Amino acid sequence: MAVFTWEGRTRQGTVKKGVIEAANEATVMAQLRAQMIVPVSVKAKSKDLLEGFSLFKGKVKIRELVVFTRQFATMIDAGLPLVQCLDIQAEQQPNKAFQRVLRETKSDVEQGSTFADGLAKHPRVFDELYTNLITAGEIGGILDTILNRLATYLEKADSLRRKVKGAMVYPITVLVVAIGVLGLLLVKVIPVFERMFQDFGGALPGPTQMVVNVSHFLQAYIVYMLIGLTAAVVGFFQGRRRVPSFRYRSDALALKLPVFGSLLRKVAVARFSRTLGTMISSGVPILDALDICARTAGNKVIEAALQRTRAAISEGRTIAEPLEASGVFPGMVVQMIAVGEQTGAMDAMLSKIADFYDDEVDTAVEALTSLLEPLMMVFLGGAIGAILIAMYLPIFKLADNIK
Repeated sequence: MAVFTWEGRTRQGTVKKGVIEAANEATVMAQLRAQMIVPVSVKAKSKDLLEGFSLFKGKVKIRELVVFTRQFATMIDAGLPLVQCLDIQAEQQPNKAFQRVLRETKSDVEQGSTFADGLAKHPRVFDELYTNLITAGEIGGILDTILNRLATYLEKADSLRRKVKGAMVYPITVLVVAIGVLGLLLVKVIPVFERMFQDFGGALPGPTQMVVNVSHFLQAYIVYMLIGLTAAVVGFFQGRRRVPSFRYRSDALALKLPVFGSLLRKVAVARFSRTLGTMISSGVPILDALDICARTAGNKVIEAALQRTRAAISEGRTIAEPLEASGVFPGMVVQMIAVGEQTGAMDAMLSKIADFYDDEVDTAVEALTSLLEPLMMVFLGGAIGAILIAMYLPIFKLADNIK
């Protein structure tokens, strides 16, 4: 499939321009004639240098999406036509991939599609949550309000993601650096000491001999170990992507981890509450909202619990009962949702739950960082110190012999 820019004339004599993705130029012309547009020119759109690489194609950051959503809401609230808003946003968009998406959406809207349908053609940029809320906004005539809610939701979701990423990246980085330093010592530095000790003659002390044996093992098998580790990591992620049962078991195990499991559970509750609250307050039906929440949960155990909840609601039960039966959600969350159902203020209650668990995630991340930092330093310092002491033991023994 290629992207073509076209210019044509309607039966009323109006000149129109747009962008179409099609197999060839003839297909584009056929589509235009079907829309009662006489083609004037059809050209293959030249590609940006970075667009040929999959890494850059369609890459839109959450922050860019937030800015777009906020500005779009302001323009809609000011009374600007939808097509003009899209045109202005596309013109001022520095991200070429995002600019292309907006131009294609504008072309779809000009040809009669709804705004939500145009966005739905680009799921890598506008997910199901985004397009469903836009649909609700278009139907209810409150598109500017929905866009503002979306921007707030995206900002808080991005903040939550960055908190978790920061909590995970720090210990992993320190651990990788520690293992790299130890590997360098064992593979490059220890052999120098070993050759020196061989010139001294005599048997090495037990700790020194153990370190030398580990060094020999690494020198012989480090390449195979790296290959095995890479294969294990790739196999793990491929298994999660391709084998649903493996992903379910690994997600269940992640929720049971001593320190990280509690953090992941709090993140999942915050995300679920924020997403469901935003959709309910925007007028999305509860069954559709729960289905989207389940598919965007990021954890198969929580997804299964929400799908069971959705099935129970379709049979006439309340939302709190199946959530409590799942055993995934804390009792406080279930009780607050039950109160929200009884009072008819479900969206407000979900917003309070999300705010509470956002604060809980902050506290958990700070506690995790303060716990892991000294542990990592002790591990790194202790391992390097033990190696250095083991290497200096023969020198101390030689000094005693000389005395």
